[in-house]
Amino acid sequence: MFNATNIIILITMIAYLALVVFIGVSFSKKNKSTDDFFLGGRKLGPFVTAMSAEASDMSSWLLLGLPGVAYLCGVADAAWTAIGLAVGTYFNWLIVAKKIRRYSMKLDAITIPEFFSARYRDSKKILQLVAAVIIVIFFVPYTGSGFAACGKLFSSLFGLDYHVAMVISAIVILAYTTLGGFLAASTTDFIQSIIMTIAIITVFGFGASVAGGWGAVMDNAKALPGYLSFTAMYSVDTNSASPYGLLTICSTLAWGLGYFGMPHILLRFMAARKEEELTFSRRIASVWVVISMTVAIFIGIVGLGVSKAGAIETLVGSDSETVLVKIAQLLSTHGVLCAIIAGVILAGVLAATMSTADSQLLAAASSVTEDVVVSKFNVKMTEKQKMIFARASVAVVSILGVIIAWNPDSSVFKIVSFAWAGFGATFGPVVLLALFWKRSNIYGAISGMISGGVVVFVWKFLIKPLGGAFGIYELLPAFIVAIVINIIVSLLTPAPSDEMVKEFEEVTNAK
Repeated sequence: MFNATNIIILITMIAYLALVVFIGVSFSKKNKSTDDFFLGGRKLGPFVTAMSAEASDMSSWLLLGLPGVAYLCGVADAAWTAIGLAVGTYFNWLIVAKKIRRYSMKLDAITIPEFFSARYRDSKKILQLVAAVIIVIFFVPYTGSGFAACGKLFSSLFGLDYHVAMVISAIVILAYTTLGGFLAASTTDFIQSIIMTIAIITVFGFGASVAGGWGAVMDNAKALPGYLSFTAMYSVDTNSASPYGLLTICSTLAWGLGYFGMPHILLRFMAARKEEELTFSRRIASVWVVISMTVAIFIGIVGLGVSKAGAIETLVGSDSETVLVKIAQLLSTHGVLCAIIAGVILAGVLAATMSTADSQLLAAASSVTEDVVVSKFNVKMTEKQKMIFARASVAVVSILGVIIAWNPDSSVFKIVSFAWAGFGATFGPVVLLALFWKRSNIYGAISGMISGGVVVFVWKFLIKPLGGAFGIYELLPAFIVAIVINIIVSLLTPAPSDEMVKEFEEVTNAK
């Protein structure tokens, strides 16, 4: 499959990979401590804060998962998910960003578990350990989904063995993350968000023209039962529409709740250079998220039109997640310049994947190093030794992610969905109550965190298969259970100390 066009695409993508590794090397000398390595010394400007947060959030799901769902099932599932995420993004920036930065600064916390521990005076480090374990449990499959996306990309493009392609991609991500740490990850995420934007706009425009214009695309979509409906979902197997009811809509909108508990996004808030700059960051992030997800959904619709026009094959099952890749490949056949553009687009898929994987690796490694080894087990290390251990932790998490991603038939959308629910239910309620309810305490936080995680697993694997009303997204019931348990246990156990209440009020009333 290595013809002239593919060689041009490959060279373009290799150039991009070389760039991100160069950035990692450039920032390696700036990491003087684990505070620099894990949080960038709180030096992120407003543009980098906004775009690195959203690039690390959207991942390959934006360019693979979301268009794939729209291609296969129509508007409803993809659109309600996007609406939930857009609302969640805005409110996370609006109510959480400034306060968690201010609170974490006051407590001198550089990881989310460390923030929980300091907020609730967790002297035995139990809460910190539980939070760190949860981060590792859910970030390993999340990271694995990114590696899987890279493997699928190179395998479908160049006919490379999936496992070889996936491992090579993991090594590149591991290289620049271990070298440059948080600053390198955030800077590359900013660049990657720009490439992702170029990718989705170009594919949308080219795909629509190949399909015969926007009118032809819409005519094709209208011909499929329920395809463009917000209250019905198209089934390719039966060529019919199935109801998309209110309960399902609420379940899908619940994706937005996940934002309050995403460690790699919350860390961007904590790392912002100035609290007042977060308002500008919020506006940038919110606009970008709405535009990018809308275009990604339209790519799925356009992709189906391209298939109907016979320009690309009809995609079924998890192959629908490669619709953007297929359109980019088609673009590459129109000359050298188009091949280079296609290479940039496909680098955008890599960018989306890498921007999330690097952030997840850092968050998981910081939990292992700071929250487990140093804080819980009180292992004494110099800053240099902690840096070595942190980088080794990144490598270990990467290896576990590769193992999770070993199955080439795994769905990026399904893996991300489960991990998103895990973080949203375990950390989201704790973050909100820690920031906005002074009566919350450590007992409620631990109980809520554990109950949220348990419900995610129980609902996903035992209750959800029952179908019907139980077939809702596991994040919704788990989030509700976690926040209710947190409140009840907090009220039934001793109130926080006067010192904690005073500290809470100082942070709340600060201007």
